Amino acid sequence: MKRSLQLFLATALLLVAAACGEAADDAADITDADDAEVQGVPTAGLEVTSTDLGDILAIPDARSVYLFEADEPGESTCFDACAASWPPVLLDGDAPDAGDGVDPDLLGTTERPDGGVQLTYDGWPLYLWAGDQAAGDVAGQGVNDVWWVIAADGTPIREDLDASPGADPADDEQDDEGGSYGY
Repeated sequence: MKRSLQLFLATALLLVAAACGEAADDAADITDADDAEVQGVPTAGLEVTSTDLGDILAIPDARSVYLFEADEPGESTCFDACAASWPPVLLDGDAPDAGDGVDPDLLGTTERPDGGVQLTYDGWPLYLWAGDQAAGDVAGQGVNDVWWVIAADGTPIREDLDASPGADPADDEQDDEGGSYGY
C-alpha cells in the first residue's frame, strides 16, 4: 500500500511538472521559479505597435504590455502564480530604451521585492500575458476588469474585447474579498 501511494505521488508530480513545462513553453521566455528568484521577460525598452485596440505599448518583439489595476504606481503586487500568467517586463540593460512613439519621460523602472527591475510607464509596472501567442495579440485585455493594455500617452485602454478570448475563468485566483485577479 505504501509503495502504491509513493508511485501515485511520483506520477502526479511528474504530470504537474509536465503541465508547467508546457505553460512555460507557451509563454516563451518566462523564467521557471525553480531556476531563479525572479520570474519575468527581460527587454531593453518599449515601442508602440498597432493592434485591434489601436496603437498600444509593446516590447520590441511587438508583444503587448499590460498594467494591473491592483498595483500602485511604482509598486508591483503580481508575484508567484500571478507572475507565471502575467510575467513582469524586466529591464535588460542599464536604462530602458524609448522606441518610436514612446514618451521617454513616462518610461521608468521600479525594483521588485523579488529582486528584479521592472519597467514602468507613467509609474505603472508593466506585464505580458502568457496567453498572447503572437505579436499584436491582446488576449489579456480586460481580464477580470483589472488588466489593460496601455496607450502611448500612458492611459489604460479600457475597451473590452469580446469576453477576452485569452481568459480562462477556471484559472482565476481570488483576493480576500472574493474578487478575481485573472491569474
